[in-house]
Amino acid sequence: MTSATLILKGTAEELERPHAQKVIAAAKYANVPLSCETVTAEECASISPLAKSLVLCYGDVPVTTSNAMMRTIATLSPASCLLGTSAAEDATIDGWLSFIWTSIDLPLSVAGDELGDNSAVEQDVAKALETIEKYLTESKRAYMVGNSLSLADISLAVSLSLASLPSAKPSEGSVLGEYLSSITPKLDTTSASSIVTPSGGIMLNGPCPPVDNKLYRRHRIRIKELLANGGKDYIDQTVTVAGWARTTRNANKGQLLFVELNDGSIGESLQCVLDAEKVENLEECKACGGTGASFQLVGTIIASPGEGQAVELAVSAAKLLGAVYGGDVEGNTVGGKLYPMSKKAHTLEYMREHAHLRPRGRIHSAAMRIRHAMAYATHTFFHNNGFLYIHTPILTGADCEGAGEQFGVTTLLGSDHLQKDVTLPVIEPPPEEDQEKLSKKELKRRAKAAEKAKVTEDPTKPVEEKVVGAVDYSKDFFGKRVNLTVSGQLNVETHACALSDVYTFGPTFRAENSHTGRHLAEFWMIEPEICFADLADDINLAEDYLKYCVKFALENCADDLEFFETSPHGEEGLRDRLKNVLDNPFVRLTYTQAIEVLQKAVAEDGVKFEEEPVWGIDLPSEHERYLCEKVYKKPVVLTDYPKDIKAFYMKLNEDEKTVAAADILVPKIGEIIGGSQREHRLDVLKKRCEEMGLDPRQVWWYLDLRRYGTVPHAGFGLGFERLILFITGLQNIRDVIPFPRYPQNAEF
Repeated sequence: MTSATLILKGTAEELERPHAQKVIAAAKYANVPLSCETVTAEECASISPLAKSLVLCYGDVPVTTSNAMMRTIATLSPASCLLGTSAAEDATIDGWLSFIWTSIDLPLSVAGDELGDNSAVEQDVAKALETIEKYLTESKRAYMVGNSLSLADISLAVSLSLASLPSAKPSEGSVLGEYLSSITPKLDTTSASSIVTPSGGIMLNGPCPPVDNKLYRRHRIRIKELLANGGKDYIDQTVTVAGWARTTRNANKGQLLFVELNDGSIGESLQCVLDAEKVENLEECKACGGTGASFQLVGTIIASPGEGQAVELAVSAAKLLGAVYGGDVEGNTVGGKLYPMSKKAHTLEYMREHAHLRPRGRIHSAAMRIRHAMAYATHTFFHNNGFLYIHTPILTGADCEGAGEQFGVTTLLGSDHLQKDVTLPVIEPPPEEDQEKLSKKELKRRAKAAEKAKVTEDPTKPVEEKVVGAVDYSKDFFGKRVNLTVSGQLNVETHACALSDVYTFGPTFRAENSHTGRHLAEFWMIEPEICFADLADDINLAEDYLKYCVKFALENCADDLEFFETSPHGEEGLRDRLKNVLDNPFVRLTYTQAIEVLQKAVAEDGVKFEEEPVWGIDLPSEHERYLCEKVYKKPVVLTDYPKDIKAFYMKLNEDEKTVAAADILVPKIGEIIGGSQREHRLDVLKKRCEEMGLDPRQVWWYLDLRRYGTVPHAGFGLGFERLILFITGLQNIRDVIPFPRYPQNAEF
């Protein structure tokens, strides 16, 4: 897109009329930045003699008719396909724009003037609507042109929605009425006065510039788009689909082959019917090996006469892309005998053992679609709130949590994992010297050098310690011990203390000897950091973020959530649980209050826990879930934890017993978010390091952030996989990651 700014100039009255509203709706749908400016009719005429009361200024080029304005916007955003996907569609759209202008807009523009009788106008508009009604009925189209919204749809919908004449309102139950009810919600016809004015044509954290050239186009239609709206949009249309067979079935004495095809875009499959009279290579397709075989099929979408699907594909041409060679162990014979992902039901454990093929199963593919949606929602939420995405190191010498549960990274072991008798270099003792043989001059020189080293030594930096017999990492790739990161928090704080609001979203690694359904050795963490903020700000951000993700899932992953709710591996009442998160504010109470609630449950209600709830313990999952599932029945925020069970960087409270930390507990999972206000006072932070057994010099750079322009700041961390567990209702965290790591498939 050129850097020229689009400005729609017009009189106050004209900017609220359909001509302007069409332009506004087109710009918003296409994500093209547009600003509006109220001017007089004389000023419009001074810009262009053809402009009466409305003009679009694009650089030095004035555009004077609403149709031309919309076309200008559409050409700036070819990815929106507002002019169709071919020259033929473009021409058809142009024809409809002219028809709507002459047969609807012009008659409506004179209605209500001081002409008295509007009967002639009503007749003209009614006749135009009859033409459109007939066209939509006979063509069975969801859109005026093609398979997506175009300028023709925008023009018609805006004209009719803003018309005041009764004759311009389609009758209830008509095809045109149903068309408008489906099109209108897709448009934003907000009044021109409320449009945000961008600076320089493009807004930071606002609409993105459209793609100048869209080179990539699929040579097929995704099954998700095809089955949208019950498949009605594609009835009687010829389409190309491709995917993998979930089932195949012969019928009519071998004259028909039914293929249930899925391409991963949606959980549902498309039934495809191959008839021997229409498909020349039917025998080849029948010998595909069954479930798992891949096809590319061309055919016509028709209403399905059978139960279980609204539409099906009547195949006219078929191409077998890949047969299933599971007839024997060697993989030389076509057949599904040894295909691991046969159509019968499999346990989740079985599918984990076949991690390379389990994406073809409904459970894992649905989990991956939701995982993608949550990643997209995460970036969208933080981008729209002005955060910057910072990539933090994966290889690091820092231990954020101080627990020492890190994976080391080294090249000292060599590249051959079968090499025998690997010897690691160790720090050797210094060679013994005969002090008597050293000259007085040499002794004096050494003493002077040692004294100089003491003077130039930086007391804030760590002193290299060499222990005889320890591994000599100076021989390693980085010259020192390096580990896989356990968190990006400390690193991202460096950017927060300059850029204000930032976040990191990346892989983290914990060498925890835990084999529960909630822990992983490798997982992804989302860690925002906000400056000039306290713990309350941090909690508010965390609650907003979690609710945003839940709302995004409910609105954009409805099919997959319904599947998980009805699946034996999912959770009954899943969507109600998620809606409960949206409908209620999170309960907020201190750690001390939570302990009192738990102790009361034991003493008065007879509740039994595996671990006794006493002040000072790190709450186990059973305590966390009891609070949010049994007591409050919604998410709970616990604050002000004992300082001894939390990290050194958390702000010490005035009582000097607790820290300004907060954990968000949710039903089913327990802790899903952990955060704190960071200790920004240099002297207190040093003291906390010493109390936790951490040499302050080891985190000298972290202390520098407090030494040079410190500010109050806070942040939290969310384990991404726990979020997916929470959204899907699945039980084991290994079912929401792409590649589960087990000894038997450690190659992943």
